[in-house]
Amino acid sequence: MALVKPFRGVRPPADMASEIACLPYDVMNSEEAAAMARGREKSLLHITKSEIDLPKGTDVHSEEVYHKAFENFTEWQKRGWLVQDAEPHFYIYAQTMNGRTQYGIVGAAAVADYLSGVIKKHELTRPDKEEDRMVHVRVNNANIEPVFFAYPAVSELDDIVEGIVGKQKPEYDFVAEDGIGHHFWVVWDEKTNDAIENIFAEKVPFIYVADGHHRTAAAALVGKEKMEKNSAHRGDEEYNFFMAVHFPDDQLRIMDYNRLVKDLNGMTPDQLLSRLEESFEIEEKGADTYKPDRLHNFGMYLNGKWYSLTAKEGTFNNDDPIGVLDVTILTEKVLLPLLDIQDLRRSKRIDFVGGIRGLDELKRRVDDGEMKVAFALYPVSMKQLITIADTGNIMPPKTTWFEPKLRSGLVIHKLD
Repeated sequence: MALVKPFRGVRPPADMASEIACLPYDVMNSEEAAAMARGREKSLLHITKSEIDLPKGTDVHSEEVYHKAFENFTEWQKRGWLVQDAEPHFYIYAQTMNGRTQYGIVGAAAVADYLSGVIKKHELTRPDKEEDRMVHVRVNNANIEPVFFAYPAVSELDDIVEGIVGKQKPEYDFVAEDGIGHHFWVVWDEKTNDAIENIFAEKVPFIYVADGHHRTAAAALVGKEKMEKNSAHRGDEEYNFFMAVHFPDDQLRIMDYNRLVKDLNGMTPDQLLSRLEESFEIEEKGADTYKPDRLHNFGMYLNGKWYSLTAKEGTFNNDDPIGVLDVTILTEKVLLPLLDIQDLRRSKRIDFVGGIRGLDELKRRVDDGEMKVAFALYPVSMKQLITIADTGNIMPPKTTWFEPKLRSGLVIHKLD
């Protein structure tokens, strides 16, 4: 069962929350971060993307960048822009997008649960990205940004969250520049905090990494390092835990994650269509954007036209949790054999676009001549994600896209 506990959050005063809160570090580059932080001296980007305060061109993995992050984190606390709660609490963090709200419980997840597999992952991580975030955690001795977890919904936790949200005024309540609403409550009552911890321990057998695999791995590995270095290690030290927002699985929606390819591997559009007929039922849709409406159905934009592609029976294996995924079907029947995309992680001929950008972005990039063909996919379901994690499998690259993204800066977890 899962161990999730309250912690003494470091967070902004209510009147500063919207100024400090920012998007996570990994959804932007340094130039974009600098633009977002321009005129916002309190933005957490000065800590999560601290290269923006150093000369342009500074190596983002240099010692100066990590030192600047620590310097800014320390300064934010001195100025009272970030203040630690006197007692440990759980927190409720809700996000509203397109009129729909999802409610997460912010708590400290256990390093031991990650190492033992109680916290399950569905993606591979890259050592270089892990190391970058590990250094950031080590230097600041804190989990500056949360990770995004899902758990099998439990009615008792739903009831507690509903009671707090219905009766208690949120500490923070604002709409960010992208139109996403962010709402944040502190669980003040000690008995309620105890109840949340106990329900996780009694009724939540596994937790699933939804978004933030590298941050999760980095946080757990730094905790493990601290365990091994402490000769008087007991197991209840704060470094044994890291910050996560835990959402019930029935409230989450995964968006589509689409593909663009730069060329047709020497084929003409008609030749590609002819080859696609081997594995797909093809229906021309003309100029009207076509969005896939079911599993194993794809949208394709080619040569100024949209097409519906439906995978034929026998092109996928319903008994294989990876083989049945649409990203697998597209890779094995189109990208590899027809377009010669041999390595999705490293090929320069393919690009990926999250569904939040819309299918018009696919059309634009093909029409501009940057790309030759675009494929729109039906989103993976939470059920598929959980099945893959439960069976110990790993999803292909660029399979899941979660929106809205968690804002960083609403609460921070210190490791001491």
